[in-house]
Amino acid sequence: MEVIETIVIQSAEADAKDAAASGAEADKTKAEFIWTLQATWHLINIRLEMDQAFDQPVCKKKKLWEMVAEKVNAKLSESEVTDVSAKAYECDLKWRNMLATYRKNAERAKRLGAASVHWEFFKAMHEVLGKSREEVEAQRRAKLSGTKVGKAMASKRFTPILPTPVATAAPCPARPPQDVLQLYMELQERKMNMWAQQKALEERKIEAINNLAQAISNLAQKNGTTATSKDGH
Repeated sequence: MEVIETIVIQSAEADAKDAAASGAEADKTKAEFIWTLQATWHLINIRLEMDQAFDQPVCKKKKLWEMVAEKVNAKLSESEVTDVSAKAYECDLKWRNMLATYRKNAERAKRLGAASVHWEFFKAMHEVLGKSREEVEAQRRAKLSGTKVGKAMASKRFTPILPTPVATAAPCPARPPQDVLQLYMELQERKMNMWAQQKALEERKIEAINNLAQAISNLAQKNGTTATSKDGH
């Protein structure tokens, strides 16, 4: 019985140690990464080195931030600063906060001069992020000049594809003022002719009605005279 009890106790102790180790690993995974000064510098240097990759019009930012986190953790593991690894979303969030602070200091430097900024990360970030659009465009052209597209553009053999213009109806030629006046007079003359014809037609109708009435009256008188002469005879 003593041997069985010893085996059971040893097994229970081993399970407890494994559970504690598993709990420690879980706590390490859930633990929040602490951004020390050294870790922050690693993040800034790595992110600025990859700035062109992040600036591409089509890129998977999630994959890039995973690469940033991997490089930051590799740098930290060399000095054994922390046991907690930085995650991709933590690097992204930290950079967003750093970028907001940089922009505020950049505005201050623009108004009051660079000497007014005392933020320790400003100079390193400003050397990369503070370039003007003209400088960025000049660098892009310099890199493009060695490519086939750049050589074709330089030799004017590159024809850009422009959007097809929408077809529009040709504008109607404007009538001279004299033609407009003549057309107006012709319309007025036609109206007068139509009115005269309608008036003549109405007069003919009235004349026909009067003639009919006169004929009926004459016929009635004739009939009356004939009847009277017959009665007297």
